[in-house]
Amino acid sequence: MSNPHQRKLSLSGIDVSALSFDELQALVRQVLDNKIHGISFSPYVEGQGPGITLGEAQIGERLRIIQPYVRWVRTFSCTDGNELIPQIAQQMGLKTIVGVWLDDDRENNETELANAIEIAKRGHADILAVGNEVLLRGELTEQELIDYITRAREAAPGLDVGYVDAYFEFEAHPRLTAACDVVFANCYPFWEGCPAEHALLYMKEMYRCAVRAAGDKKVIISETGWPNVGSPTDGALPSFENAIKYFLDTYRWAEEDDIDVVWFSSFDESWKIGAEGDVGAFWGLWDKDGHPKYH
Repeated sequence: MSNPHQRKLSLSGIDVSALSFDELQALVRQVLDNKIHGISFSPYVEGQGPGITLGEAQIGERLRIIQPYVRWVRTFSCTDGNELIPQIAQQMGLKTIVGVWLDDDRENNETELANAIEIAKRGHADILAVGNEVLLRGELTEQELIDYITRAREAAPGLDVGYVDAYFEFEAHPRLTAACDVVFANCYPFWEGCPAEHALLYMKEMYRCAVRAAGDKKVIISETGWPNVGSPTDGALPSFENAIKYFLDTYRWAEEDDIDVVWFSSFDESWKIGAEGDVGAFWGLWDKDGHPKYH
């Protein structure tokens, strides 16, 4: 558990761009020792990916690696063993954003939703995130998503329920935004080809876009990050230096403006190469074997 008397680490006045390699690594260690708000968590190890069944031992082993450094974990699914994560995380003193995976497999969607509701009823969910980038992928209609969100809220009264998607989808779908208690905005300057030196300014604008759409609802940055290896996206270049500086700049802004950021992601995952190209495997703060990459 975090120490209630722990002082917040302030990066105000620190020019990250002027720091040496060793100074950057030392600063990342200080940030993580102070605990970041949250991280996207998948417990897969090398050779695994969605579709395999996860067990308690592996989930616990992977969670123990990140547990000292984060306050919240965000999950993506409530099937194939992922439904075990929230209780194990809670036992380690972590709060949970429990993800409900939705796509065009409506039968599986029902299983996902039923398992999430059971997790919530057992008191193991702090927030439900019903759907992840479903509109971006074009797999369900806005009304279908609203129906899933409404069913989750009715089955888990008193628990905040939100939806996760690219920041611009919330302006494009005001009815969906209105159905959420909290807005989860994915903000990726990298995927929009923004050069690293302008990435923080660009992410701030992404966030403001979501805030405008949300009105008086809380906005959480549910995913952001920068890869350290792989092919560039236009002017956005993967590198160790760009990844570590983006992490530190994001942390500084989040602390200064009191913004909840869920970092993407916990571990490097080779299975993502198929969907996202070579860069997809290298978004973790820890490598595929659970070794720290930046501290």
